[in-house]
Amino acid sequence: MLATAILSSPAVADDTARQMEVSRYGAEVMPFSLAATTHIFAKTADGGIQQVVTKHHDPKQVALIRGHLAGVAREFSAGDFEAPEQIHGNDMPGLAALRTAKPGELKIHYRDLPDGGEIVYRTQESRLIAALHEWFDAQLSDHGHDAMAGHDSSTMHHHQKGTSTAE
Repeated sequence: MLATAILSSPAVADDTARQMEVSRYGAEVMPFSLAATTHIFAKTADGGIQQVVTKHHDPKQVALIRGHLAGVAREFSAGDFEAPEQIHGNDMPGLAALRTAKPGELKIHYRDLPDGGEIVYRTQESRLIAALHEWFDAQLSDHGHDAMAGHDSSTMHHHQKGTSTAE
């Protein structure tokens, strides 16, 4: 009975409807399969790390992930946050503050991972760190079971190899 009560609660229904809406918009913006990938959002002391990896070592999905994330990193570096707005809405937590970043305040770097790719966000500005963390929380909520919280970057980078863009 408890499970029924939880599943029928308005908050869960609202979350589920929101996640279905995000999934539909995400399919329009992201070229890879949401069902075949996992989004990982790890908050760090100076920003965060966003990863997308395949669930089943699918080379086609890996190529699609890498192309998409490399493009997103370029767009974000130029102050263009249109892609997440298309998926999550322009009132997504953290985005308004991220748009205020002045050149050089927010460093964004893409690199390949064995089963996908990652974008590393770094800043010394406390308002931007808070915005990134809010944005990551919203992503975790919106992507539901296709997303998970990650761990601090100091533990993630030691056992993954890939190419890195220059700073």
